[in-house]
Amino acid sequence: MSSPNFSQQSLNKAMLEAVEFIHGEGWDASPTLFALVPSMLVADQLAELELEDDSQLTLIVQDNLPENIEPGSEQLAEYVSRLAWPAEVAGVILAQEIMFRDTSAEDDSPRPARLFSGVLREQGLELTLLQLRPTEEELEAAGPFAQDDIDLRGGPEVAPGVIAALRYGLEQDPEDLG
Repeated sequence: MSSPNFSQQSLNKAMLEAVEFIHGEGWDASPTLFALVPSMLVADQLAELELEDDSQLTLIVQDNLPENIEPGSEQLAEYVSRLAWPAEVAGVILAQEIMFRDTSAEDDSPRPARLFSGVLREQGLELTLLQLRPTEEELEAAGPFAQDDIDLRGGPEVAPGVIAALRYGLEQDPEDLG
């Protein structure tokens, strides 16, 4: 199956959908893995599904992650890199909670954060976003709905090991492993 060319904007939009999904689940969650499937393929398979917006990619939550795998662990990286995705999967996103040390901050002690890493199969596109968990003081100072705010950071080379593990899984042929 030849896959359509997706843009960085397609990956960005899928990442933001993953961020909103995970944010809705609350903090202290297990890692979550999403397959990114072309929306038209999903619509073709589910005739009653109407595409609500112009998203080129649809997130499909993968419910089969072992519960004993800790976020940010070598076990998680190894598990993700052992996955082989079928050709219909255009990309993947991994969301996990980590401890993050912001060396540019006055207080550089580690803080809980969410790390979102996503890659597309063919275009070589990738994106990593970081969401710091707000402290009680920050929530109190920001007002009654502060927990609804999502402040994201990102940049190149934020989590190269995670990106490499995700990309490796996309490069494998599922038939070679079975």
